[in-house]
Amino acid sequence: MVVEDTSKRDSKDVAQIKTFRNFGVIAHIDAGKTTFSERILFITGKNHKIGEVHEGAATMDYLEEERKRGITITSAATTCYWRDHRMSLIDTPGHVDFTAEVERSLRVLDGAVGVFCAVAGVQPQSETVWRQANRYKVPRVAFVNKMDRTGADFYKAIDSMRKRLNANPVPLVMPIGKEKDFRGVVDLVHMNSCIWSEDDAREMTVGVIPPELLAEAKVRREQMVEAIADADDKLVEKFLDGTEITVAEIQAGIRKGALELKFTPVFCGSAFKDKGVQQVLDAIVDYLPSPLDVPAIIGTNPETDEKVEREMLPSQPFSGLVFKTISDPNGDLTFIRIYTGEMKQGEKYYNARLRRYERIGRLVRMHAAQREPIDIARAGDIVAAVGIRDSITGDTLSTREDPVVFEAMNFPDTVISMAIEPKVSSDRDKLADVIAKFLREDPTFKARTDDQTGQMVISGMGELHLEVKCNMIMNDYKIPVVVGRPKVAYKMTLKGPKDVEARHIKQSGGSGQFAVARVRFTTDPEIEEFEFVDAVKGGSVPREYISSVSYGIETAVKGGGRIGFPFVKVRAELYDGQSHDVDSSTMAFEAAGGLAFRMASENNSQLLEPIMKIEIEAPEEYTGDVIGDLSSRRGIVEEMTAKPGGLSAVLGKVPLSEMFQYSTSLRSMTQGRGQYTMEPASYDPVPPNIAEKVLAEHGAQK
Repeated sequence: MVVEDTSKRDSKDVAQIKTFRNFGVIAHIDAGKTTFSERILFITGKNHKIGEVHEGAATMDYLEEERKRGITITSAATTCYWRDHRMSLIDTPGHVDFTAEVERSLRVLDGAVGVFCAVAGVQPQSETVWRQANRYKVPRVAFVNKMDRTGADFYKAIDSMRKRLNANPVPLVMPIGKEKDFRGVVDLVHMNSCIWSEDDAREMTVGVIPPELLAEAKVRREQMVEAIADADDKLVEKFLDGTEITVAEIQAGIRKGALELKFTPVFCGSAFKDKGVQQVLDAIVDYLPSPLDVPAIIGTNPETDEKVEREMLPSQPFSGLVFKTISDPNGDLTFIRIYTGEMKQGEKYYNARLRRYERIGRLVRMHAAQREPIDIARAGDIVAAVGIRDSITGDTLSTREDPVVFEAMNFPDTVISMAIEPKVSSDRDKLADVIAKFLREDPTFKARTDDQTGQMVISGMGELHLEVKCNMIMNDYKIPVVVGRPKVAYKMTLKGPKDVEARHIKQSGGSGQFAVARVRFTTDPEIEEFEFVDAVKGGSVPREYISSVSYGIETAVKGGGRIGFPFVKVRAELYDGQSHDVDSSTMAFEAAGGLAFRMASENNSQLLEPIMKIEIEAPEEYTGDVIGDLSSRRGIVEEMTAKPGGLSAVLGKVPLSEMFQYSTSLRSMTQGRGQYTMEPASYDPVPPNIAEKVLAEHGAQK
């Protein structure tokens, strides 16, 4: 019998995995993410022609809606190579309506490149994606883009990173020239100049630093070395002693600080002109982690609830996380990050949530919409599988012998909804099938049937989100539909605490129904939706009925009572009750729970509405009109800042209900020169006079 030397195989695997880089490109809309991604594909040789976003030809924006709008809607994955390293790149959307795409991408990526506009600096969605990367502890490098634009300011952009992101950016380069005269950078690590060719910016001349910039470069390098040394005790000693720190030591310090999230290395350039992209590619290789640099993956054994920790090696039992699904005429695609072990075509893998197997029909490596067939995927790979039927975003696949479940992603609640129905009744089943596909693909898209009207109601993250879905239904699936006016996803909470005694007692021949529940209701801002506390003592409510009370209350809380808006931030404490030996049942105590909440919420409810964080950018001469209009919409201005080019930025908060069709109003006010971005901020109480109108309107509809 031949015994395999697994130590040699592990050694080979480790050497290979060290050359993997799984990273995403994240930023605000229009900061240049997709342009940057297209340049990576061109420079690495993956594409032989550059796909321009403004021409609707970008490789990574392959959906028809993306090409028409010139924005990224769904994250696209591809693989390319640089300096003998394999790079799995995911280009993510920048619009807040598609933030779920960023969330699930960052969950499975090892690193990220944050792209910032040199003119606008940190913009609202940049803050959102940065927070998402912080939550998943993703190391980053930053690229300040559009350095050749009028008003570009590298150091102002870096300062905005410090202020708005609470980040610690460390510039590794210094720009040579600015705006239209931007022509190169000083490499502060190697202390040389890099000047791009006018004809082809992929060609770069490395030489001495121009004499007029040498003094500033020395100061900037000293600041860089000091920042790097702060993250490494050995370098601190050398820095304080005044000992020369070598280039190799500086690079090791940068990598250590970046991986430990102590600072973010920053580069600059112009992706559209190919300037600076190669240096970022080098930084991805040198400073972002391989899968082996990421801490061991921790999950839970679904059979025993014990913690499971595994090193990311092919020799470990197989495990992978489903992070995206796409419906496709050529076979639905399920995107999987392989954390440990190996996944083979044709094999079966266990889904603990479903408690059954999923068979892998085919394995492919994606290049945007193109598929490259592969036979096997190993630890560190990001691949797509064809043939998986029921696994959805957040599910873990593993072996039955060594089952594991990894932490899934959390997605924000929907904030807007609208009714949708087919123009022709015969299309009703086709529409239902398409909606079911959307539900499987997009965890921030919801659909339900209204009990009163029988209409289908779809919900999403914003007007654009639902508009894109409706356009896909009509254009891609050829189903003409009629849509209603968008509606806000209101919620409710209790005005204050309330103790109730709910008595569900019925006697009508035979066995009756008897249940008494005494419940104390309170609100807590730390609770997402509902929390149940069992405070029963002495057996006044038998143990087998306590979960029934909880279920009854929770159903009523989510149902929203007469109006139908779900309640949130509710804590229910069951502290006493009564039962009957013969007439008590789970059904009776469920009914008592529901009754308890109806009693607590009667004349004790408060309507909540989604409040949006907004940033409006417009010429200074229109700022007064913009602020006045925002105030008329119940908005609050929190900050105003001057922008290059005679622009002003107005930051504030405003109720979503007041912002439908705002883009049309803003264009009218600013002669088409204003633009804005919004993202959800909170749910706040609705003023009483407006709440009365909303409740009356929805009450009438019910």
